[in-house]
Amino acid sequence: MATENVNLLDPAAVASGEALGLAARMIMEGYRVGDHRSPFHGFAIEFAQHREYSMGDDVRHLDWKVLGRTDRYYIKQYQQDTNFVCHLLIDGSESMNYGGGNVTKLQYAKILSACLSYIVLHQRDAISLNMFDTEIRDQFSRTDNPGKIHDIMRKLSGFKATNETRLGKVMNDLAGQTRPRSIVVVISDLFDDEAAFQTNIERLRFQKSEVIVFHVLDKDEMEFPFTGTVKFIGLEKAGELQTSPAAIRKSYLKSFDEFRARVRRICDRTGSHYVLANTSVPIGETLSEYLAFRQNYRSR
Repeated sequence: MATENVNLLDPAAVASGEALGLAARMIMEGYRVGDHRSPFHGFAIEFAQHREYSMGDDVRHLDWKVLGRTDRYYIKQYQQDTNFVCHLLIDGSESMNYGGGNVTKLQYAKILSACLSYIVLHQRDAISLNMFDTEIRDQFSRTDNPGKIHDIMRKLSGFKATNETRLGKVMNDLAGQTRPRSIVVVISDLFDDEAAFQTNIERLRFQKSEVIVFHVLDKDEMEFPFTGTVKFIGLEKAGELQTSPAAIRKSYLKSFDEFRARVRRICDRTGSHYVLANTSVPIGETLSEYLAFRQNYRSR
């Protein structure tokens, strides 16, 4: 993916909806080279039964295993034969402003959201944006109109992160607003109450919605590379700490690794997909690896 080489991830560029859209388009054009299958289409609907193939049926729903066994053409039918709605839940809390490299977590989340919006609208399904901190602060209502992509980019690029996080509450609010069998994509650093996070993933899964969690983290947070004497200024009212990183590195890394493991276990136990979104890794690489996994998962 060449996107990162054209400087579209710097703060000034991401502040422009047009630049954000260009970044997303370039990433997705790179992903689609040689790819002819939709990574999401039909994901949120469950198999119900077979019926015989009729002229004009979508051949993507042919059951090739049945064809191989019986030499007859059957179509898979689903419990809900409609296009899905993908709800993006984007963390706009103050901790997302951190960036030890060229891009902050919030900028990374914005372009990741833009890419996912491109994918969903390109295949004629519906998308909604929900940007939150302690509550949903800004939204782009559900749309399946590809022509709305520029409005989505402007909405994403204009959002500022200034507050604390209440992810569990926001997920609970979204669960009360969405139809069952949707796709809910959480894009967040997940620095919040883990018990509330688990409770509301479980609620969404009980509603038969699919949940995908992009865990957005900076390389500094994962590796703690600081030396000398450092004054750490906490985000989201966390206060300040001046210390020698060497004195706390071991305990910090242990605590952070345990945090990531707990989040991963919550996703695994609830049948949700966990994706590490390391901001030092090109977005195209993070996204294409996940979409390749998703296609393999669906074909099992």
